[in-house]
Amino acid sequence: MQKSKKTVVIGFVGSTLDQGKKEERWQRWRPTMSLLMHEDLLIDELVLLHDRRNKGLIEHLQQDAQQISPNTHISGHQVNIRDPWDFSDMYGALYDFVKSYPFDTENNHYLLHITTGTHVAQICWYLLVDAHYLPAKLIQSSPTGKQQPEGEYRIIDLDLSRYAALNQRFENEKTENWQQLKANIATKNQDFNQLIQEVELVATRSKAPILIMGATGVGKSHLAKQIYQLKKEKFHLDGRFIDVNCATLCGDGAMSTLFGHIKGSFTGAANARTGYLKSADGGILFLDEIGELGLDEQAMLLKALEDKSFFPVGSDKEVSADFQLIAGTNKDLREEVQAGRFREDLWARLNTWTFFLPSLKDRVEDIAPNIEFELQRFATQHQSQLRFHSDALEKYLKFAQSYEATWQGNFRDLTASVTRMATLAEGSRIGLKEVEAEIQRLQKIWSIKEHADSIQPSSLRDILTAEQLAQIDEFDRIQLEGVIEICRKSKSMADAGRRLFSVSREQRQSTNDSDRVKKYLAKFGLNWGDVVN
Repeated sequence: MQKSKKTVVIGFVGSTLDQGKKEERWQRWRPTMSLLMHEDLLIDELVLLHDRRNKGLIEHLQQDAQQISPNTHISGHQVNIRDPWDFSDMYGALYDFVKSYPFDTENNHYLLHITTGTHVAQICWYLLVDAHYLPAKLIQSSPTGKQQPEGEYRIIDLDLSRYAALNQRFENEKTENWQQLKANIATKNQDFNQLIQEVELVATRSKAPILIMGATGVGKSHLAKQIYQLKKEKFHLDGRFIDVNCATLCGDGAMSTLFGHIKGSFTGAANARTGYLKSADGGILFLDEIGELGLDEQAMLLKALEDKSFFPVGSDKEVSADFQLIAGTNKDLREEVQAGRFREDLWARLNTWTFFLPSLKDRVEDIAPNIEFELQRFATQHQSQLRFHSDALEKYLKFAQSYEATWQGNFRDLTASVTRMATLAEGSRIGLKEVEAEIQRLQKIWSIKEHADSIQPSSLRDILTAEQLAQIDEFDRIQLEGVIEICRKSKSMADAGRRLFSVSREQRQSTNDSDRVKKYLAKFGLNWGDVVN
């Protein structure tokens, strides 16, 4: 025969309502004593939390309990709370209590009395139960009228999985969140939909940095904005959405643009500047193409993420900013780290939540709903609703979903394509004429790009004479061409040096990357202007 479990009730002593030593105390409702007056609620143990001032009250309640429920064991547990209305003090004290209390769920079932204590205490109890720190159901007692000292009680189970209707509401809300992140586009690609479900969980539960990787035009910026809207509607933030394309940040101005500067910190700084990081305080900072940031800016960004503070250019006073970072990149940052162009510690900080957005050519089943979305957007912008003729849409989709359609610009290509057809359409319908012309246009655009990508420029012939080329060994020519290619892809001579000497610079006591590049080019009679112009 299975042994029945004992019932243990935990709660604060009612420092005011539980008082009373005169005989009339038995005629009024007292929250702690009322629990012991119900025939259908047999309590084996009552654990009362109290401060040092109410130790005598515990002893008095123990004596009273002997009269109405002699089999109930009452024990006091002193907790020291500096301010019972301070959330941090209260939660810390209750957390310490539940972590040290010897719960025995095999032999006991627990009830948490939430009637006594401050409202802050009730909130903290809820959180501890919901987080499964405290294996208890809630019990709430209340008075019912004069001359009814037993009052009434109700047991509340916070296990929401028991409530099918609530579960359905939560599932519906999740679906609404997913649709919001997808801009209400009925996507069908299984991998993309799974990714969106994961993004929804992260967006509503985490403030850690999010990294969105994918080719140009796959929708990194769009997804970042949708995450911001979702978090704002759920009251998870109250700040702004700051959108920055790091590829547009050049030279010394990059530091000032991101972190701000004080008046007079450099030539031309006539006024102080707040900077994007401070502007994003309380909101989201989206750094698109983060792989384009210089190493110095990366170091400053890492400090700002970890300390939630940074120094503006020219200032000796730190500025605080608490924002969530979403970063986008079309580069493989793992390769950038290996090449020394991206800090490994910043990559590790960004890599908590990494999402890879698939290209449009890998989501051909989503082309049709995105066409409909683009038509609706065109209608909103131009107050003109257009539709495809059925044969025209069939032909366009057949091409769009074929291997011939490379969609090199991903959704940007699709947006531009639909916009062109809608603009050139006669009347309210896009017909075969517009579709056939658009297919030819896309084929030409993509073939031009493929041809341009296949051309290998001869860098040395552009900047050296035939006589100079004849005097260079094949080994030096190959090396010099590689150096010139890196220089042309770099934002400055220092940036080129950091890329070219990423390994050896770590082994030198002092590094002057610009000087090393300058001296190397000088061996061949070249300077920085010759190479990059």
